[in-house]
Amino acid sequence: MKQKFNTIISTCVPLPMENVDTDQIIPARFLKATTREEKFFGDNLFRDWRYRPDGTLNPDFVLNNPAYGGQILVAGKNFGSGSSREHAAWAIAGYGFRVVISSFFADIHKNNELNNFVLPVVVSEAFLQELFDSIEKDPKMEVEVNLPTQTVTNRATGKSERFEINAYKKHCLMNGLDDIDFLVENKGKIEEYESLMARG
Repeated sequence: MKQKFNTIISTCVPLPMENVDTDQIIPARFLKATTREEKFFGDNLFRDWRYRPDGTLNPDFVLNNPAYGGQILVAGKNFGSGSSREHAAWAIAGYGFRVVISSFFADIHKNNELNNFVLPVVVSEAFLQELFDSIEKDPKMEVEVNLPTQTVTNRATGKSERFEINAYKKHCLMNGLDDIDFLVENKGKIEEYESLMARG
């Protein structure tokens, strides 16, 4: 969903597992879907962890725990490894997450998140562990993610870290633009450049 991104202050969902791959984020059987309906993919985020084989909810999985919720997923190291399926980012966005925080993302998945208006925030392992500790202590604690200043703040401790983001992707997120929108926004500049080139 195209949404302008500025600053988000939210409670978090903790997923302190390392090496979560895209098949765990959205199982391969859902790649055959002929829809890109956000609700469909959001409903099946972490499908095999959220549900038991008989289709009932797994009460031990964090998404089914009423103590946790919010627009920020805090995940373990090496999030989004495995296949390059963009459906994984669709599922994360479809569930309602606007931010995923981890100490390391697989590159392709990281770009897929950005292309689907989800902000992947890379923090140090020490800061990530502090977030997990704070959430465990108080599930209602909030994290502030400020895209303009590229900072993430643990509001329980007051500690912050700066994160990196490609300048083009930052511009697109802050203005709610996908790649096509960006080209349309700059149509005049492109036509002016082409005209200059044509005149030699």
